[in-house]
Amino acid sequence: MSFCPQNQSPVLWLSNFMPVDKNKPIRGGVPICWPWFGPHDSDKTKPGHGVARTASWEVVKTAQLTEGSTQIVLELISTPTIEALWSHSAQLQLVVTVGNTLTVELITHNLSEESIVIGEAFHTYFRVGDVTKVAIKGLENCEYLDKMDNSQQKQQIGDVTISAQTDRVYLNTVADCVIVDPALNRQIRIAKQGSQSTVVWNPWETQSSQLGDVGHQGYLKMVCVETANAVNSVVTIKPGGKHSLVTMISVEAID
Repeated sequence: MSFCPQNQSPVLWLSNFMPVDKNKPIRGGVPICWPWFGPHDSDKTKPGHGVARTASWEVVKTAQLTEGSTQIVLELISTPTIEALWSHSAQLQLVVTVGNTLTVELITHNLSEESIVIGEAFHTYFRVGDVTKVAIKGLENCEYLDKMDNSQQKQQIGDVTISAQTDRVYLNTVADCVIVDPALNRQIRIAKQGSQSTVVWNPWETQSSQLGDVGHQGYLKMVCVETANAVNSVVTIKPGGKHSLVTMISVEAID
């Protein structure tokens, strides 16, 4: 929900309209999308982005690392509701390491005797000074699906900029993304491991009013750049195997 390195303004955006219903996702921070991203492929009645972002988690370990970072390991608590939505046998752990860099690792252990297929993402909300002035670098020449245009496949030319409602899945990319934010005089680097796609999202004015929890012109102060495995990069995990999705977020001076 929050990451604020020393002598920096907050890196993550969080809505002031916090839901009181624990079954509804929080608008902001780093929501965990798992074991599917977006709508379920075959059953649209199932919750969007899977079961993890509204689930309860248990703290299983905490540690202070030698370089001064703090690490917390959480495990998803399985419930009959979750098992009804996704019946495969798996263990899900979240490792959060907070220091000068925020590192978040999502580890899926396949405990079943058959392969499982998962989609996943860190639906990270980044705080910016003015989204109309930011430039997102690292996705140049990538192919993407434009969900605002019937999911047509297009190619990114130059930096990604935001001037309208935006919902794109960039395909086959492992590159770092950098949000250059002149209004806050900084850039945010999003490095990743175990990820083959990146999602860029901003609800803009119309969708924000429909969501109801973004706040007045909140969309101007945030942009989601999501470390993901979605669409053609869903992950197959063999019996007894595991997969790790990692995002590493840091603040840099503007080049």
